Amino acid sequence: MSLKVYGIPNCGTCKKAFSWLESNGVEYEFIDTKEHPPTRSLIQSWVEALGSRPMRNTSGQSYRALGTTKDDWTDEQWVEAFAKDAMLLKRPLFVKDGTAVLVGFKDKPEVIREKLGV
Repeated sequence: MSLKVYGIPNCGTCKKAFSWLESNGVEYEFIDTKEHPPTRSLIQSWVEALGSRPMRNTSGQSYRALGTTKDDWTDEQWVEAFAKDAMLLKRPLFVKDGTAVLVGFKDKPEVIREKLGV
């Protein structure tokens, strides 16, 4: 199994996820989206798998700076926005064997286990 976790190192939710993964013996590769922003085509595949709504980091400054027009955006417009500013992406984002399977880290442990296949 190949598990990639996209996020930023100082994100509290990412740290919580890393701790959980390590305590459960789950191997993963971390990709810092500030240092290595995901490509537009990669983001497109994530939106196709999860939809744009759950991928939005609604608590960040970047999101608030978009104004109210974002409320009517299509998935395609969100893909463009995510590609221009990776801080708009909710963290962490989990990609298993090339497919986005989970974003955020608030589900119950059994739901997380099921989505990650661990």
